Amino acid sequence: MTDPGAAGSAALGIDIGGTKVAGGVVAPDGTVLATARRATPGSSVRQTEDAIAAVVDELAAAHDGDLVGVGVGAAGWFDRTGDTVLFSPHLAWRNSTLRKDLAVRLQRPLWVGNDADAAAWAEYRYGAARGADLALVITLGTGIGGGIVLDGRLRRGSHGVAGEWGHMRVVPDGRLCACGNRGCWEQYASGNALGQTAREVAHTSPAAAGRLLERVDGQADRLTGEDVARAAADGDSLALELVTEVGVWLGQGIADLAAILDPEVVVIGGAVSQLGDMVLDPARQRLARALPGRGFRPGPRVVVAELGPQAGLVGAADLVRQAVAEGEA
Repeated sequence: MTDPGAAGSAALGIDIGGTKVAGGVVAPDGTVLATARRATPGSSVRQTEDAIAAVVDELAAAHDGDLVGVGVGAAGWFDRTGDTVLFSPHLAWRNSTLRKDLAVRLQRPLWVGNDADAAAWAEYRYGAARGADLALVITLGTGIGGGIVLDGRLRRGSHGVAGEWGHMRVVPDGRLCACGNRGCWEQYASGNALGQTAREVAHTSPAAAGRLLERVDGQADRLTGEDVARAAADGDSLALELVTEVGVWLGQGIADLAAILDPEVVVIGGAVSQLGDMVLDPARQRLARALPGRGFRPGPRVVVAELGPQAGLVGAADLVRQAVAEGEA
């Protein structure tokens, strides 16, 4: 495998999530040299592409002579080639030719793929999964994404959609998911899940949720996962209980993945990971109880991601640098 760092030039990484388009100029050692961002107009493909182009133009204006290419990590299911976004539960893409459209607009060497894959690659190259022979990265944000790095290669599956474990069904006929199914894991172990559970409790038992409701002027429907996370950090007992519940669901899902893939390490990234041991301790405890063959086999290490919210753009930048070095961009 070609060493991406051997290209010797900075690259531009773009991370497109459900709420923002974040970009950064990234050096070969993973250092982020400059950043820019725009809101994600999730209901419009064209406007989302406009936001991507605006971030690229802003960053390239100051660093154009140094950029080897643009890597784009987007929240969606891609085909094996990375050319087409088959489906995005939280954005407007449906069989959208994102790579082709961006290539016309940006006129630069380009890598396009799933944002969680990009984050997984970043953690393998520069972060908490360095040196692992089989690493899983689970991103906990609006939903749950993920990526697999095996033997030093990003593995995307036969059809390009490996790592979408947020849509494993964990509760038959459970909560309706944006993917169209019910009971998906991300409905119980994500930032959105944290907010939804808080809203349900606030509606059914406003007295118990009194301190949470104070944060949103008594309007239960305004509660978000971010509100609950901040309340948990401040010691609110209900918020801590809700975060623990998310952690338990997280641990159960990791146990199921470990039964299939037997990873060396599971790296937890995304916004919810910022809660640290408040969510990871109950996850580890549940994993220890739910791991098949527990007591007779080793389980994976469960660690928090090291690169934080910049993992996606760092990984996307490194992947376009690799693609250029291997003549694939």
